[in-house]
Amino acid sequence: MVFDYVIVGGGSAGSVLAARLSEDPTVSVCLIEAGGAGRDIFVRAPALVAAMVSGRPPIHNWAFHTTRQAGLKGRRGFQPRGKALGGSSAINAMLYTRGHPSDYDEWADLGAEGWDWASCLPYFRRAEGNVWGGDALHGGDGPLQVADQSAPRRIARAFIDACEASHIPRNDDFNGPRQEGAGLYQVTQYAHGPRKGERCSAAAAYLHPVMARPNLTVLTHARVKKVLISEGRATGVLLRRFLRQVRIEARREVILAAGAFGSPQLLLLSGIGPEDELRTHRVPVAHALPGVGANLQDHLDYIISHRSLRPDVVGLNPAGLARLARAGWAWRSSGEGLFASPMAEAGAFVRSQPGLPRPDLQIHFVIGIVDNHMRRLHLADGYSAHICVLRPFSRGTVGLASANPASAPRIDPGFLSDPRDMALMLRAARKLEHILDASPLAPWRGAQLYPHDGSDVALEADIRARSDTIYHPVGTCRMGNDAMAVVDSSLRVRGIAGLRVIDASVMPCLPGGNTNAPTIMIAEKAAEMLRSEAQH
Repeated sequence: MVFDYVIVGGGSAGSVLAARLSEDPTVSVCLIEAGGAGRDIFVRAPALVAAMVSGRPPIHNWAFHTTRQAGLKGRRGFQPRGKALGGSSAINAMLYTRGHPSDYDEWADLGAEGWDWASCLPYFRRAEGNVWGGDALHGGDGPLQVADQSAPRRIARAFIDACEASHIPRNDDFNGPRQEGAGLYQVTQYAHGPRKGERCSAAAAYLHPVMARPNLTVLTHARVKKVLISEGRATGVLLRRFLRQVRIEARREVILAAGAFGSPQLLLLSGIGPEDELRTHRVPVAHALPGVGANLQDHLDYIISHRSLRPDVVGLNPAGLARLARAGWAWRSSGEGLFASPMAEAGAFVRSQPGLPRPDLQIHFVIGIVDNHMRRLHLADGYSAHICVLRPFSRGTVGLASANPASAPRIDPGFLSDPRDMALMLRAARKLEHILDASPLAPWRGAQLYPHDGSDVALEADIRARSDTIYHPVGTCRMGNDAMAVVDSSLRVRGIAGLRVIDASVMPCLPGGNTNAPTIMIAEKAAEMLRSEAQH
């Protein structure tokens, strides 16, 4: 089979690319996804994120694990990643945040020419279909539906009040003129019509509505083994689907959109990457590119959980499960209520200390107990507050565990490998403790799940014992113009013609917030770039 564009990965970036590139009826597009269609009830019902994120069983989830982390007492971390059309937007908490405008100016300063805030904002707006309508900062008619939560819990509003009592201002729009403050998150969710209350994944927004286009072929349950390279040019991919090996050829370009773990793994399997890594696994070197798999960055998350004295939260006891069942039936008829909740209903962007130019910490407030990615269950009603350092200093790597394409990649986030991150995490945890002790939360505040003696030594030990990812890995195919950059500012793989990487792996550094909206923005901007280049 031969197509103009072959896209590997049907996640947040791949869904956008396939839809936008196939708008031109003169080109043919093939999108290849390892998972399924991403249309079932687990994806559509927002509350069922709790069933998917744990990876037990792995519903639409790659359920990766990291190497043992010295900074986390030798523990192996867990890395949920979406495995379906829509990718991680099919299993995330649907929170719509972009980060701070200065994050993108930093990208440009680091060599990503044309990726400053002024250049990126139009593509955020192009993607966004916000219920508030369009303005200078928001899009009102884009395919990605962005909505207010229909029925946030009272405790979520009490958390915002607790932040105000802790001198953190209220903020009703984290993507507005000011990021700092506490408020309810907007979510990627349908607000009207027959799909009201359902998740709006990138696939639901962009891809599912156009699957019947004659110039678009979508292959699900297909695992790409490597990129085919001839005389320094990517010519297609080799994949396995339903026990058959299939060769897909690309007339114009092969585009990797397999994410911060999948894209560097595919480059390495194709012989593109650090020579020592390739030789270790006896992969023939097609092109030495030392930055492939380097620069892994992720938001490390620390959680404080409490049992709740009130039952208007999520619990796995008989009464709580009965409430969830009733909420499920209500959601099917109205699209509202607990089943429409992202669970992480409220949050805040705050500064770890006065005088900083922008927030450096983010809080997610969850209306249930979350312990070890829902892999350790608690029957009690409760709530959890998560806090992460937005711009960590620690860096990690992604490599090969073996040359077998069916093997998971080797993921080493290097959490807390830079001592500056622990100093920030301690300040973050103290700030979170102060907020959770504020009086507005007193009617709900029961026993803390993991109490400690209050000393810095005990707090540091708890951070190392329980912290893990909040699911924002980026940077492993970094954009830039130096020797360690993997792609240039047009997202072309350096040294290989006809090959690009377009996903979160190209980010030079983490944005100060959740990463799904920025990934969709990258794909929107890249799609226009590709179409413009094809016309010249």
